[in-house]
Amino acid sequence: MKLHEYQSKDLLAKYGVVVPGGKVATNAAEAKAIADEFGGKVVVKAQVLMGGRGKAGGVKLFEDSDSAAQFTQELIGKRLISIQNPDGMVVEKVLVGELVDIAEEYYLSVLLDRAEQRLVVMISKEGGMEIEQVAEENPDAIVKLHVNPAWGVDDFEVREAVLKANIPAPAQRQMVAMIKGLVQVYFKEDADMI
Repeated sequence: MKLHEYQSKDLLAKYGVVVPGGKVATNAAEAKAIADEFGGKVVVKAQVLMGGRGKAGGVKLFEDSDSAAQFTQELIGKRLISIQNPDGMVVEKVLVGELVDIAEEYYLSVLLDRAEQRLVVMISKEGGMEIEQVAEENPDAIVKLHVNPAWGVDDFEVREAVLKANIPAPAQRQMVAMIKGLVQVYFKEDADMI
């Protein structure tokens, strides 16, 4: 089963993974009320099961709740089309989330490495939205940590992988905690990919 972003955030938070706050809206009035709760400074994200939502016009930052509501009005019912989904998907709901100041973006995933037949954690300092391009142009920028299915990962293994990925010191502790939480979610929720 594929999860929308808001569903994934709820699941991750249940396991102690830190996620920004947000709520789902299906119309402009709901979006405005949620945006007001966050002081008007929000991000509105189309909740469709496809990659490339931002480039398709489905993600936008706002400084006030009226603008967030107007964008939601325009987005609901619209078909978003991306390179990853040329047929597109119709937006039925949006996530209205608190605006966070992003100093840097990293890439982190937990998935099955079919060749190794083990879970793998992939970390990159060159993360964000273009990880496929990073993998193609600079594969050494992606650190892989294989997880033993019998006992999971030890703290020292996770710390070593985070260091190898050149994650800056101020972010290392949070990254280690996040990785451990994601591995826990993967096993306990029988995930395919996080």
